Amino acid sequence: MKTTDAFAGLECVDCGGVFDVDGSQQCPDCGGALDPTYDYDAIDLDRDTLESRPFDSQWRYEELLPFPRESAVTTNEGATALVDCPDLAAELGVERVLIKDDGRNPTGSTTDRGQSVALTAASQRGATDVALATTGNGGQAAAAYAGRAGLESHAYVPSRSSFTTKAMVNVHGGDMNVVGGRYDDAVGAYEEGLAEHESWHSVHPFHTPYRHEGAKTTLYEIVEQLEWSVPDAIAYPTGVGVGLVGAYKAATELRELGLVDELPGLYAAQAEGCAPIVEAFDAGRDAHEPVETPDTICGEIEIANPPASSRLLEALRETGGGAVATEDRDILAAAVQVAQHEGLEMAPSPAAAASGVWELAERGEFDGDETVVIVNTASGNKEGDVLRSHLMSQGV
Repeated sequence: MKTTDAFAGLECVDCGGVFDVDGSQQCPDCGGALDPTYDYDAIDLDRDTLESRPFDSQWRYEELLPFPRESAVTTNEGATALVDCPDLAAELGVERVLIKDDGRNPTGSTTDRGQSVALTAASQRGATDVALATTGNGGQAAAAYAGRAGLESHAYVPSRSSFTTKAMVNVHGGDMNVVGGRYDDAVGAYEEGLAEHESWHSVHPFHTPYRHEGAKTTLYEIVEQLEWSVPDAIAYPTGVGVGLVGAYKAATELRELGLVDELPGLYAAQAEGCAPIVEAFDAGRDAHEPVETPDTICGEIEIANPPASSRLLEALRETGGGAVATEDRDILAAAVQVAQHEGLEMAPSPAAAASGVWELAERGEFDGDETVVIVNTASGNKEGDVLRSHLMSQGV
């Protein structure tokens, strides 16, 4: 496999072993998750160098990714807008509110970032098929990037996933397996499929080491778009947690390289009907307890048993951030308010981040001089019917 100069291999987050990139996707010693690791002393990257490059793709940060841009499976994902929202800032009583609009990625969600890196790895390893369980967006992105790489994709999707994302899995040529029940049922079906097909290459979050590597580029962009000023708070809608794990890694990397001095406060936003990270954070635990009966309209983040909860909780605590959960009705109202007053379209699940920031403001979390970033992980047109139904229920 062709890798970048500073890429040092895959490190187990549990036992600390370091392994070659051509080996297993999970730790061969203890079965733990693997994380790409780098020789940061070998990376010569400064602000002027980055600012001289076109703002055209996440691959402009190739020194901090496992694979060089020339070998990437890419559709120029990343390089999304960071939109100033002064009316929201005034309403929330802070200095600035910005929305990182990752719904502008090629398939309409932030999952394009991670799947670009994961499909690059799969392609370089000579895979013919990739597979994952998904709440929807990840499967659409996997199908798109697999098609671009000439690979077959197999997505296991809970029946409750949105019609649009399920349809687009097929439109991109993917094999879609609709599973009755919820995400955990889809994970079980995916694991059975993987066991039956030894040649399949996993692009499932935290089964592949590469999804959060793509996700971390969101934070690189936020900081650079703010002219290297670190925001006080960044709110992520949180289900599996790929975005937050990636953001924490990105922030520590920027500090390691001397590009910034501080870490942003990272906040996990969930729906009250499925908030295992919020419950664990509030209870001071190091890992979550699974939600027995998840119940939220925010299907993309309805993850009752997130596999990387210890890493998520570490990210929140080490950055001085937090966790917040809000009700479905408040989440839908937040999506509508952002659309009507700021012109930006958020699907219900990412609107949990907007609703969460409102809740944090009401609790007095902010002093008034903060810069707050809300990460919009998916375009509103993926679930426009849900948002319209909310309006109708309100008599609009």
